[in-house]
Amino acid sequence: MENFLYSHGYPALFLLSFLAATILPLGSEWLLAALVVKGMDPVLSIAVATAGNTLGACTTFGIGLYGGPFLIDRVLRISDESRCKAETLFGKYGLWSLLFSWVPVVGDPLCFVAGVLRIQFALFVVLVLIGKLARYGIISLIAVKYQGF
Repeated sequence: MENFLYSHGYPALFLLSFLAATILPLGSEWLLAALVVKGMDPVLSIAVATAGNTLGACTTFGIGLYGGPFLIDRVLRISDESRCKAETLFGKYGLWSLLFSWVPVVGDPLCFVAGVLRIQFALFVVLVLIGKLARYGIISLIAVKYQGF
């Protein structure tokens, strides 16, 4: 599998980054670091990973936007009281928490809730993009700095 991912470079990075931003338990950081260490362009690698991961987050946002009420009521069975508390907390802290949409376990639900609460899509994209770009930029810098080890 690793050979497949390495040999397909940027398309594999885009796909893995996209899938990692959905509910699938995947990580794309290792492939970004491996490709940068392998000699692929760090700026292009960051751009590809950020684009894939941001589009994956937009997909999760869309699931929350269009499927949220069904999932909350029928699948997750969240009470109205719990939902109201969550909406209040997200209203107070949630918008800026989208900068942390890259954090494992927490990030995907943040994007889902943003969709359910119908956060303005342009603002959602900007905040998510900033957080994901910063994360991939830091990972790439670390990979370049320590590739000689």
